[in-house]
Amino acid sequence: MSTKHEQILRHIEELPVGEKISVRQIARALAVSEGTAYRAIKEAENNKLVNTIERVGTIRIEKKKKENIERLTFAEVVNIVDGSVLGGMGGLHKTLTKFLIGAMQVDDIRRYIQPGSLLIVGNRQRAHRLALSAGAAVLVTGGFDTADEVKELADSLGLPVISTSYDSFTVATMLDRAISDQMIEKDILLVEDIQHPLANTIALSIQDTVGRFNEVSRKTSHSAFPVIERNGRVVGMVTSKDIVGKHDTEPIGKVMTSSPITATRKMSVASAGHSMVWEGIDLLPVVTESGILDGVLSRQDVLKAFQMTQRQPQHGQTIDDIVKSQMHADDETKPNITFDVIPQLTNQFGTLSYGALTTLLAETGNRAIKLVKRGESVPENITIYFMKHVQLGSTVQVTPDILHMSRRVVKMDISIFAEGEMVGKALVTYQLLER
Repeated sequence: MSTKHEQILRHIEELPVGEKISVRQIARALAVSEGTAYRAIKEAENNKLVNTIERVGTIRIEKKKKENIERLTFAEVVNIVDGSVLGGMGGLHKTLTKFLIGAMQVDDIRRYIQPGSLLIVGNRQRAHRLALSAGAAVLVTGGFDTADEVKELADSLGLPVISTSYDSFTVATMLDRAISDQMIEKDILLVEDIQHPLANTIALSIQDTVGRFNEVSRKTSHSAFPVIERNGRVVGMVTSKDIVGKHDTEPIGKVMTSSPITATRKMSVASAGHSMVWEGIDLLPVVTESGILDGVLSRQDVLKAFQMTQRQPQHGQTIDDIVKSQMHADDETKPNITFDVIPQLTNQFGTLSYGALTTLLAETGNRAIKLVKRGESVPENITIYFMKHVQLGSTVQVTPDILHMSRRVVKMDISIFAEGEMVGKALVTYQLLER
């Protein structure tokens, strides 16, 4: 049985794209409290089902697939540029295919404008009319208004005319950054991208017996199963280790591990993988917000996902990407790394930032482990000793030395040199992700 929260989310998902919703409206329609409705609408906004615009309200928008996530809706554009809607409010849910700056003659604009695009232009009303007539929305920069006839045309065509106080160059930069951020988000794998769906998940009931576990295990060759109540809520996990020496009539509820660690669909694969490594878990139940079973995630799935993402071209530029771009190996058979300190990786004092240094150490250690033992690893603990701060423009040499390696844990001593002088030492502990 689904909760009221889940019922509201399902109701919002079934609403037609472009429809305006409110807390009071949802509360009245589904007979729930306004607090419950508010929390569900905020989650719908996080899930990119709706978009809330100041002075306009909350609008149901089309949920973008990962391959199309680099496209912005006009509602998102309004929020990014801190704009106001002058007309065409009915088209805020639509997505824009591209944007262009109208720094040219109006007749020349005609050659570049396309349906679904966004024209960024100042108070040039002829250009506004031209863009709308060609099926494009308009973003008026400099805080200017537009003519009433343009607003009426926008309303009739369902194409937004937005006004912002920023100049054209700043607006273009803001939109470009927003698209870049979404591209980074696109590259982040979530549990929902790789999990086994509920339809393919085998679970045991809390009323089942050890005999039932053995029967299902023989048929499927699986050695671990989530345990659920009648309503589908996950209450435990049972593995082959739990039933060793137990009689076939023993209830599963007595041998299972209660209150198991779980994942949600929107959790990153990296986060779920860390939990599995640190807790020694091979199978993780995936649950809804109310704890209802929604599928499972295996350690094999996580490893395959990590290997796949390493082979994918990266579109976004995170700090990790920038750090990796500055790492160079003089000899591919040795773990030593050379690193250049560039402005993006410094703090306000012009020295290498602590965050960039931590990433550098973690990546150097991962590479050293792969040279010795193929597989993935995650840093569990990093202790850094500074002798001297590393200045902007310095070339850093990083030398890792494996102190101890077991089946699950690697301990490593890493030395950091700048201009031939030791500037820092680190002791790093890694957990290995084994198949």
